[in-house]
Amino acid sequence: MSSTVVDMARVSGILLHITSLPSYGGIGDLGPAAYAFADFLKSSKQRLWQVLPLSPTGYGSSPYSALSAFAGNPLLISLEKLVGDGWLAPEQISGLAGHNGPVDFARAIQEKLPLMEEAAGNFLQRADASAQKRYQEFLQRNISWLPDYAIFTVLRRRFNLVSWDQWPVHFAHRHEDAMATLRTDSAHELAIEQVIQFFFDEQWSALKSYCAERDIRILGDVAIFVSYDSADVWTNPDIFELNENRLPICVSGVPPDYFSATGQRWGNPLYKWHTLAARGFDWWVARIRRSLALYDMIRLDHFRGFEACWSIPASEVTAVKGIWVKVPGTELFEHLRRVFGDLPFIAEDLGLITPEVDHLREHFHMPGMRVLQFGFSDRAAHLHLPHRFVPNTVVYTGTHDNNTTLGWWREDATNVERGNVETYLQPIRHEAEIVWALMRAAARSVADICIFPLQDVLHLGSEARMNTPAASTGNWAWRFEEGALHPDFAVQLAALTEMTDRDGYVPSELPSIPVSSSSAELAQTI
Repeated sequence: MSSTVVDMARVSGILLHITSLPSYGGIGDLGPAAYAFADFLKSSKQRLWQVLPLSPTGYGSSPYSALSAFAGNPLLISLEKLVGDGWLAPEQISGLAGHNGPVDFARAIQEKLPLMEEAAGNFLQRADASAQKRYQEFLQRNISWLPDYAIFTVLRRRFNLVSWDQWPVHFAHRHEDAMATLRTDSAHELAIEQVIQFFFDEQWSALKSYCAERDIRILGDVAIFVSYDSADVWTNPDIFELNENRLPICVSGVPPDYFSATGQRWGNPLYKWHTLAARGFDWWVARIRRSLALYDMIRLDHFRGFEACWSIPASEVTAVKGIWVKVPGTELFEHLRRVFGDLPFIAEDLGLITPEVDHLREHFHMPGMRVLQFGFSDRAAHLHLPHRFVPNTVVYTGTHDNNTTLGWWREDATNVERGNVETYLQPIRHEAEIVWALMRAAARSVADICIFPLQDVLHLGSEARMNTPAASTGNWAWRFEEGALHPDFAVQLAALTEMTDRDGYVPSELPSIPVSSSSAELAQTI
């Protein structure tokens, strides 16, 4: 595997989003449970922790429907750590929701955000010189996006969370006199939002350092598109395909296929790639710079869209009448490589992938993805089976969009798939065996990186599914129960990791192999 991705030859890791931790306050956060999970990774000899986007979420609480491509989600901030730092009193958080049960996003917003605003106010009033210095340095590092994000957040709250295109036009279109007045009249409110982002940055950096000390790298997720109702589009309308009223001209999606006769209309505004190219891809440079500050490695979601994207007229309610529009992906990645050097990118190349997409990925030595659950339906799906892998691959038993392996076997796998699993792997005498069978197959493969969703490590069923694509409710809320990380799971996973050479062990020297005199003599004559 290319050193552009990770500084280890063969590794494995676990996929777990921060919201799924059993943290205090009713939603997973960057507090004690995150550190306990890092310890679990260490004890089970895992070298990677994959998370979903950390951005503040909008409608539906999806991390892929973010209010900003740069900001951190305030709900991930640990109130316990704010108490420890002296910005809140212990009694202020004593009545919050407990550690167990699914995430209640509405309650978390209602209970946590006011406390974080109070903590930020306390910081502004009494932070010492050292904290103030770190805060000022944070502001300077993030000056390209933070002030506008703070204004966006304040205005969004002022106008009852409606989309920015519904705001009064002088704010929706960022008239300078209105913006200047807001910066003056709402200076304290804007500072509160910036301090909240500082809290997130400090807590995330501390957790990332804790992981690094244990030889654990963070694999983060960057979605190619951004939401229309986001600080990104509101701040930078000139780099998106918008009309004179700043409404989308065309939107993203994927064309009709075997799974959907009308395709998928995602609705994100498309980029004006020619404008971005003329500006030296400045917005993407800033975005990747921020992502590289957050993560050690980056998974590029919907990598196919960097070669060509499905452009749907915004007036269409389905994706049927879209067209493929070429994207200057080669020029973008060449420029990013000139700016940042080696690119630690992984390409999410699932779905219908053309030779041109493969060429783009291979040209920049990015690993592609394979998902074992996809490999057993028919002959065409065999590219997801280990005998078709190359080393520069990331293999998953399933992703956040899949059912858990146990749930897949119980509820989704067809009789054909079940038979193919038993032919390829082993007879499944008890349903629990399917999980370990797929985990072993992934770990034993030649793929340089192997990722297990925590749900599979814990042998959980469909009740632990993270996301069902196209489902309007019930997504993103799963949390594992406090105490679920039993040491036996760590022992079992560590043993598999050692036996498949994914623990980072490198022998100091090759063992000597006895050579017969006749063989030695023959070698000298060759």
